[in-house]
Amino acid sequence: MDVMPQQDPESRQPPDPYADPPGTAELPSEGATAVAPPPPTMRTTLRRAAFGAVAAAVLVAGAVVAVPENRRDTGGPGAVQRAEEATTAGSPAALPDLTALIADRQEWVARHPKDAPSWAVLGSAYVERGRRTADAANYTRAEQALRRSLAAEPGERGNGEAWVGLAALANARHDFLGGKKWGEAVKAREPKSWRTYAVLIDAYNGLGDYKSAGAATEKFARLRKGVPALARTAEMYRDRGWREDALATAQEAADRAATPTEKAEALHRLGELAWERGEPDEAVAQYDAALRTDTGHHASHAGRARALVALDRTDEALAAYERAVRELPRPEYVLELGELYESLGFDGDALSQYGKLREMLRRAKTAGVNETLVLARLETDHGSPATAVELLRSEWSRQHRSAAVADALGWALHRSGDSAQGLEYARRAMETGVRNASYAYHLGVIERELAQYGPARRHLKEALRTNPSFSPLAAPLAEEALTAIGEPADGGPLEMRSSTPPPETPEPAPEPTESASAPPKTATPAPSPTPTQSPTATPTPSPTRTAPSAGPSAGQ
Repeated sequence: MDVMPQQDPESRQPPDPYADPPGTAELPSEGATAVAPPPPTMRTTLRRAAFGAVAAAVLVAGAVVAVPENRRDTGGPGAVQRAEEATTAGSPAALPDLTALIADRQEWVARHPKDAPSWAVLGSAYVERGRRTADAANYTRAEQALRRSLAAEPGERGNGEAWVGLAALANARHDFLGGKKWGEAVKAREPKSWRTYAVLIDAYNGLGDYKSAGAATEKFARLRKGVPALARTAEMYRDRGWREDALATAQEAADRAATPTEKAEALHRLGELAWERGEPDEAVAQYDAALRTDTGHHASHAGRARALVALDRTDEALAAYERAVRELPRPEYVLELGELYESLGFDGDALSQYGKLREMLRRAKTAGVNETLVLARLETDHGSPATAVELLRSEWSRQHRSAAVADALGWALHRSGDSAQGLEYARRAMETGVRNASYAYHLGVIERELAQYGPARRHLKEALRTNPSFSPLAAPLAEEALTAIGEPADGGPLEMRSSTPPPETPEPAPEPTESASAPPKTATPAPSPTPTQSPTATPTPSPTRTAPSAGPSAGQ
């Protein structure tokens, strides 16, 4: 059976989201799936045994593969060796160490251009640096290096390191179908190699195949124990909505972390979990601890900014966001900063951020990175919802069916006027089990628009109970929508109450009284007199309560 990944067929092209007004454009590059493997050669595979024994380890989730022992820095425990040691453990390397490893491998392959394992190391290191710095130029360099590796030694002849690197590259470019194809190609040949399952976890999650992601996580945990397994398991628990299990596992990962980089990543994860639980004080404490451990962990600046907004420490939040955007310019951080400015009434600053975001997304597209999800969120709430629907339908057709895509598509459909169809996707996002306040808010607003007041009330309350400050723009709207719905009518929901009034209680017959014309009493003893009973008033049916008006849809 041929397990080689193939180029995906060209899909329907969405309108160009980067122009005002929007026009038409091609989809982002398929990323790593566009790298065609070289044709097989007749060279023997025996020569690969020696290379495979010394180049077997790969940094998890698109990091660096291990370098042969005789190629290591012999100057003591320097930066290159530290990067290699992190690689062997399946842990993230410090960014300066990663950069040193790149420089070391560049120098080596310049003198040994046919060394396939070293080209694979270099390509995978570029992928990891691109992910850690949000600089997509690294992905172009990674693709070139991985092509050179496969040209020197095809994947079918044992160069699994390059295939894993291509899977990591596809995931980093948000081409999850490509990541799945390359990862499964390696898995078919090396089913007991732990390095393969890390890239498959990311690919399956991006495609919304949570069952396969869970199975891959469990397999990874059996093959690669320790902190990497704990980190992956905590993420799986979070995605299933098992908050207590996620917290306990993430805490164990933080307690057992051995290097500053690994420790900072674990503390950041604890901060994310605290934020999602609506505990901003705890989240700030964890993010601060991560930054004290590793001052280069810039993602914690963005997390800290979110939590500071919830604590009404707005000036500090703005400073933290600006630093995050400067040091780690991920598009989602720019969008969050723009929405914070908008919530504060700084419309000019908000528009400036949205313009900056569009330019970032243009550059990402040029580099082959698919940022459709962020762009669709921008269009839905701050641009053209109809354009967002087209973008997200294209993603759905490419099998990108994660909870995040389902939620975004449902919300975009609602905002474009098709709440009935949006309801299907919003429900699908919630059914995955993840506890996300934004998902609950979107579903509640859509249900309210469709006059489903009971479910709407329940989901809006869930959003505010999960995280009362989940968004500086949307959280106040969730409160307004909930107030507009009001509490349920007395006697239960209107549709469950009978419209037939209760039967009237019959009036009792009045007691007889003596009069001048009454016949004389007989000798029969009369019964004991009873007090005169007044007639019972005829009951009136309770007035029927009218359901509250739907009013304008919150968030519009």
